[in-house]
Amino acid sequence: MIVSHRHRFVFFAVPRTGTHALRDALRPLLGDEDWQQYALRGQARLPVPALARLGHGHVSLRQLRASTDEDIWARYFKFAIVRNPYDRYVSACAMLNKRNPRYAGNEQAFMKRALAMPRFRQRVLVRPQTEMLVDVSGGLGLDFVGRFETLQESFDEACRQIGIAPARLGAINATEHRAFETYYDDELRTMVTDFYRRDFEMLGYQSALSCA
Repeated sequence: MIVSHRHRFVFFAVPRTGTHALRDALRPLLGDEDWQQYALRGQARLPVPALARLGHGHVSLRQLRASTDEDIWARYFKFAIVRNPYDRYVSACAMLNKRNPRYAGNEQAFMKRALAMPRFRQRVLVRPQTEMLVDVSGGLGLDFVGRFETLQESFDEACRQIGIAPARLGAINATEHRAFETYYDDELRTMVTDFYRRDFEMLGYQSALSCA
């Protein structure tokens, strides 16, 4: 998450949506009073104890709203990037198994077994995107929602609306995996569709089950 008081914007960092690339591009624009919470590079600067205690950079809209004043919500531009849930789940599992030599060749079995475990479903990397982005009324509380599938174009548009110069995004903290479609059979597709049902409904991605 980044809160820029200098440029009056809030970036919500949804896991596995290119967030580190955006953080790297936005960081040079930040002032000394701006907030940034991230783990991969640099040092966190988040003077809100309740949020700093979370221990990760993926603060939700409702968490931030409960800990900040109304001025941010009335005057700051709020945006995030989202990703096709099928693709994002493959990326999240690849990230969690980056150092697991037994994962290669057994990806589908891991994905099924893991998603059936309640504790795994609560991990920040795999929780539905909408859990981070909805407000207290249950609607998306953002001014702009970009897409990982058009990441550079989405970032350019967010910068245009903020009023800052866009930068060319790099590839940072990416995972290696095949095209996400190749990992799915009917059982896994049903499991992922059910778990991310609200993401499909609210973010404009079409589920495979709705196409059947």
